[in-house]
Amino acid sequence: MISALVAATLVTFVPMYATPTAAQLPVMAGRIAGVRVVEPPMRMLGDYIDPGDVNGIGRWLEGAPARDAQLFVISTDMLAYGGLDASRVPGGVSEELALLRLQRLTTLRKRHPHAWIGAFGTVMRLEPTSVTRVGEASSYSQIAQYPTWEYIWDYAQLHDPPIPSEQSRAAHLRTLIGDNVLAQYLSTRERDRNVDLAVLRLAADRTADRVVLGQDDAGPVGLHVKDVRALQDELQKLRVEGRASIEPGADELGLVLIAHAIAGAVHWTPRIAVIYSRPDGGATQDPLEYAPIDVTIGALIRLAGGVRDDVHSDLTLFVRVPHTDAAQDDTLLRALQSQIYSGKPVALVDLTYLTYSYESQAAFVRKLIDAGIAGSLDAYSSWNTDANSVGIALGEAIAVGVGRRKATYDPLAHAQFMLDRYIDDYLYHTRVRPQINAELAVQGVTEHYWLDPQTARRANARVRALITPLAQALLKQIYPHYHPARLDIQLPWPRTAEIRSEITLR
Repeated sequence: MISALVAATLVTFVPMYATPTAAQLPVMAGRIAGVRVVEPPMRMLGDYIDPGDVNGIGRWLEGAPARDAQLFVISTDMLAYGGLDASRVPGGVSEELALLRLQRLTTLRKRHPHAWIGAFGTVMRLEPTSVTRVGEASSYSQIAQYPTWEYIWDYAQLHDPPIPSEQSRAAHLRTLIGDNVLAQYLSTRERDRNVDLAVLRLAADRTADRVVLGQDDAGPVGLHVKDVRALQDELQKLRVEGRASIEPGADELGLVLIAHAIAGAVHWTPRIAVIYSRPDGGATQDPLEYAPIDVTIGALIRLAGGVRDDVHSDLTLFVRVPHTDAAQDDTLLRALQSQIYSGKPVALVDLTYLTYSYESQAAFVRKLIDAGIAGSLDAYSSWNTDANSVGIALGEAIAVGVGRRKATYDPLAHAQFMLDRYIDDYLYHTRVRPQINAELAVQGVTEHYWLDPQTARRANARVRALITPLAQALLKQIYPHYHPARLDIQLPWPRTAEIRSEITLR
């Protein structure tokens, strides 16, 4: 089906929520490839505590420009609940309503019988959506309020049922949580699992050409294990291997599916080699994932429409893992330089922050800059989980490859995406965010999940004051031939977890 889409340059995209990673990067990646990715207006996507406008998005899917698209990538969490965050809290959306809302995909298929449709959802993470009881969040769901969400998270990470050594702690946590609140949490997990089962069936009845459920932030032990097992059993019954999968991750799924769609549209199956900074690097375990990183990376390559090929590759993905020593770093840097100087596409993912320290990541970025190759990578990503970081890098690098094959590659858009990653993953998380959080702590603000309006305004102004000159200096180092026509960096929501950069270079 997708082979008929060679000329398609319009992708209709519904993100899982409005974070920059989930909603902004896919559009930016499309520009690199010369592909137009359109999504609903931001006002429809909601925010951290307000769900998206599901009915408005439904109407948007029926209008222009969506009616002209032949490639669709749709978040089932947004369609069913109003977004990823909304899917983690009880109330408002019953299982019956969520399933009814998913029927919009059936309508979409009838309206676009020859389109390629990718659908992605998530297996509910263990931690509920969490806030600080201030400002607009004061009246938000009790499950999300501190310290309740922390008690629930601790409880959810125990074995199911608790093993003997955990039973005393489990009983104590149940007391702290309260029977009613715990029942609401478990009911929300059950609702989400049943909706996820329906999402898998979208592949069986050909409503969607590719379906993926990402296990959002959860390790190898916890309440999610039973959910994943039930979903995997359903997957086997449906016999849709190759068209549906369950794997670690969340925020990156939309971007990776877009990469799959646009690579398929130019008849390209990306062949991707993976090289770790340590011989045993593939066995590294992200504490927020249930499988070693080599398993996750292999799944993401397949989800992107590619194949792993360490011998005859179109792209080499270098993965820097924790505890890489100085000699291994030097070897990695030389390998990157060699491939770049040979004109071979390379992407770099730095996972050293999985030790919860950003010093090593920051030091290696400085090595890239000093070596003069930071702006020559096809993709760079770090800071987030293994799946998020790898998915972002793969999505960006495949967009570059698609653009080159279509002769629509936009180097300016590519530089803007790369600068966004370095500003976010390097400058903000290794330098600015720790300083902002420390300053807030001095002011007595020790929780940063949601800030009161006055504190948020001060924090936002402080972020902009600190990071803007750093970003300008970084631009001169990495892309000295480009100049900023616009460089606007701020907190998208009243919390310090992420930034949003609006970058226009000339």
